[in-house]
Order: sequence, then structure tokens, then C-alpha cells
Amino acid sequence: MIRQSDLPDTIPVFPLPGALLLPRSRLPLHLFEPRYLQMLEDTMKTSARLIGMVAPNSGSGDRTLHTIGCAGRVTQFSETEDGRYMVTLAGVSRFRVMREVSGFTPYLKADVSWTGFERDLGKAEIDKGFDRPVFMKTLSRYFESQELSTDWDSLKEADEELLINSLSMLCPFDPEEKQALLEAPSLQTRRETLVTLMEFAMRGGQNEEILQ
Repeated sequence: MIRQSDLPDTIPVFPLPGALLLPRSRLPLHLFEPRYLQMLEDTMKTSARLIGMVAPNSGSGDRTLHTIGCAGRVTQFSETEDGRYMVTLAGVSRFRVMREVSGFTPYLKADVSWTGFERDLGKAEIDKGFDRPVFMKTLSRYFESQELSTDWDSLKEADEELLINSLSMLCPFDPEEKQALLEAPSLQTRRETLVTLMEFAMRGGQNEEILQ
């Protein structure tokens, strides 16, 4: 079990719009830009092997990154014949960006704080309010409305954290909506946000107050 004290104060960050990584989940990445190939090489030399996934900040202000991201440990990587890498990150913990660090490497780094995300390092969360039949009915209508397909047998058998987090990562929500899912303080809150976003999409995006 990883302890918060084992996590580094500064990590490389990969600002990728629309990509969401959550604790105890896995995110495949395709790296080909020279700066991110360098980031991977440097990361593999560290004991933690952490890369922070954080969304670019599209709002006003000096920050180029959102305040909260999620760090993943490189658990798998393979090189293609043309020098690109297929990488898998296993979500470890969310973090808060304290300061963006640039200039020393071709990629961005950040000083981060792990405080407040101790739960991310524990066992899988339980959503005590989870009603699977009702949730699956909403999910079925959402997938039909968005013309999406999936392996329904696998979804029916998945435990609630894997189900909710996987859908949060894979569903075609916009970057700000995915940020709201990332920042949800509990699995139950994430599930409630996920349901709200699916219902919002099925209504054609008519409720502008959805994330207020």
C-alpha cells in the first residue's frame, strides 16, 4: 500500500484535454511528441514512476492548468516500430497543483500537494446509495441516445467503483464535465454527477444550471 508520505512533491504533468484518470483506474496513453517521450524516459528513472494527468485550464487567469489532477503510475509500456510508445497509467491519487514548474525540461512539471486525497490511496470505495437496476436503465437510455455500444454483460457484473469510474473516464463528456467528475469528493457524488450529465445529454443540453 502506497503512503501519502511516499509520494513526491514535484511530478511531471501531461495536460491532455478530455482525458480523465481516476484512482484505482487505468488509462491508456499514446505518446509520440518528443517532449513526452522525454517525460516517459525521465519518469522511468524514478522509483515512483508517476505522471500527473491534469486538464488545461480554459478559463481566464494566469494558470495554464486546472487546480486538481490525478497521478498515475506507469505500469505498462511498449514501443512501436516508428518510435512511439503505448503506455498504461494506473491511477494512484489526485493532487492539487501548487505551482507550475517550467524551463528545466521540455515538458511541464508541477509542485503538488496530496493533502485532502488520503482516501484515494485506500481500498475501493463503496457507494451505499447505488441502485444498480435504476442506474443501468439510465445508462441504457443514454447509450441509445448517443448511439454508443458496449459489453453489457461486463457492465452488469462490474463492482460499483469500477463501473462508475470507467464510465466517467470513457463517456464523451466535455472537458469541464470530466473535471467535475474528477473533483467529486466521493464515489456517491461522482455517480450522482454522472447520472446528471447523462440526463443532461439526453435532454440535448437544455439545462445550463446542471453543474452549478
